[in-house]
Amino acid sequence: MLTDQQILRIPGPTPIPPSVGRAMAQPMIGHRGESTYSLIRDIRPKLKKVFGTKEEVMILTGSGTSALESAVVNTVAPGEEVMVLVTGAFGERFAKICQAYGITTHVFNVEWGQAVDPEAVKNFLGEHPDIRVIFSTFCETSTGVLNPIKELAETVKQVSDALIVVDGVSCVAGTETEMDKRGIDVVITGSQKAFMLPAGLAFIAASKRAWKKIEANPQPRFYLDLKKHRDNIEKDTTPFTPAISILYGLQQVLNLLEEEGLENVYRRHRLMRDMTRAAFKALNVRLLTSDEDASPTVTAVYPENFDAEKFRKVLKEEFAIEFAGGQQHLAKSIFRIGHMGYCSPAEVLQALAASEVVLKKLGQDITLGAGIAAAQQVFLEGKDK
Repeated sequence: MLTDQQILRIPGPTPIPPSVGRAMAQPMIGHRGESTYSLIRDIRPKLKKVFGTKEEVMILTGSGTSALESAVVNTVAPGEEVMVLVTGAFGERFAKICQAYGITTHVFNVEWGQAVDPEAVKNFLGEHPDIRVIFSTFCETSTGVLNPIKELAETVKQVSDALIVVDGVSCVAGTETEMDKRGIDVVITGSQKAFMLPAGLAFIAASKRAWKKIEANPQPRFYLDLKKHRDNIEKDTTPFTPAISILYGLQQVLNLLEEEGLENVYRRHRLMRDMTRAAFKALNVRLLTSDEDASPTVTAVYPENFDAEKFRKVLKEEFAIEFAGGQQHLAKSIFRIGHMGYCSPAEVLQALAASEVVLKKLGQDITLGAGIAAAQQVFLEGKDK
């Protein structure tokens, strides 16, 4: 094995396209000069297209969690009650942020591996009419579940005027977001997933309805104050020092997404999901989520007849391919495969072929090539859909 080779097939950080790496290697510029203003001016409309919104998308220098916390402190007024939909570890993170601020938090737990049921949320809201903000993950990274955000927004609005805040860190730019059409009030994402960048930037957009509440909210905040970020982004700048090099990379990422076409980007992600799932089904290896709930950016595999951690270890030792482990109570029970961002069907086939070899080495009674054949068939049938 080549000792300096590492093939990341995890749900973030994800591989960086060569042209993006070159863009980030440009000489440093002053963050309060025309060069940076021009850079942000070019980025703004392209980011809006990815979010599916006419509103401004604020750029924070920080991890995705910084934007999650920003969403909490900007949308929740003192004394208000909130609801957090927990379908995995990152739903729990939203709850922990709310609780850290002393917010009355109603945690709505869903079994890990399943998507939230909008009707159940509707019934819960009927029992708790004082809830003013609902927090949910879009793709729950820890389980590979894609929550039905469109249906959730439609159902909630039948019984409540609560804001709907969505953590899209592991799927925005990998699946249709359509924030405005779907009636989502706040969408958050980070740079190191489907955006194909290093960690270090977070993006957050708010609806007009959300802005009314944010502007009236007396909750103290400083660095995470979205009003500061909005007022500055409208002037093609940021309130605090931005990560200039990653902004250069972001500009190139947006150019790549535009060149491929967003619909083609989303189609590619769905295809890679379907190839991955078909392969493990053909090998009789259990998946954590149903086809209906499966995310196009990450697949969680839940083996019954072999050790998930041993599988990951051998895969990395033999092929330098890295899958992610599970989290919390699923830490040693599942492995997760990232197929997002700078990833192609060819690379999915590579990872699946290596996985078959490892399964054989672990003593599994499989037919070599069965998973690959299933994935190839999906590719042949689905590449033009």
